[in-house]
Amino acid sequence: MKKHKAKKHAKKNKGFSLIELLIVVAIILIIAAIAIPNLLRSRIAANEASAVGSLRTLNTSMITYNVTYPTQGFATTFAQLGPVASGGTPDSTAAGLIDANLANSPNQKSGYTFALNDVAGTLPNSQYEFTATPVTPNVTGQRGFCTDPSGVIEQFAGGSSGPTIPTTTTACATASSPI
Repeated sequence: MKKHKAKKHAKKNKGFSLIELLIVVAIILIIAAIAIPNLLRSRIAANEASAVGSLRTLNTSMITYNVTYPTQGFATTFAQLGPVASGGTPDSTAAGLIDANLANSPNQKSGYTFALNDVAGTLPNSQYEFTATPVTPNVTGQRGFCTDPSGVIEQFAGGSSGPTIPTTTTACATASSPI
C-alpha cells in the first residue's frame, strides 16, 4: 500500500497587514516631527543671510550712486538705484545698480521687506538708512536689520524684528549689535 500524503494548500496573503501599515505611518510621522522644525529654522537662517547680503548690496549701490552722480547726493528712492528700462542707459533716475525685486514695490526679497528711510529730508541727500524687516516675524525671519552710510549692518535690539517701515527716524540708532 502506498502512503498517501495529504497536500496542504496554504493560502498565501499578498500585501501588508493593517498593523504593518500603521507602524510604517507612525515611523514616518516621527521622522517628520523631528525634521520639519529643523527645516523651518534653516529657511529662517537662509532668509536672514539673504537680507544681510541684500543690505550689503544696497550699501554698495548707494555709494556707487553717490560717486557716479555727485550732484544728486544719495538716492532718495529705490527706483533711482533700480534697473534701467530695456534699451535705455543708466542715469540718476534709474542707475541699474540693484535688481527689480529690491527696486520695485513692495521691495521684498527672500521673506524680508526693505525700506529706504528718509533721515535727512533735504537734497542733495547727505544721509540714508536701509532697514530690512521680516514679512512675517518668526516665520520668514526672526531679526530685523539696518544699515547707514557707515556701512555697518546691525540687528535690532533684543531680537526685535524692527520698526514699522519706512520711518523718518534713524532706526539704526536703536539697533544694538553689529553683524
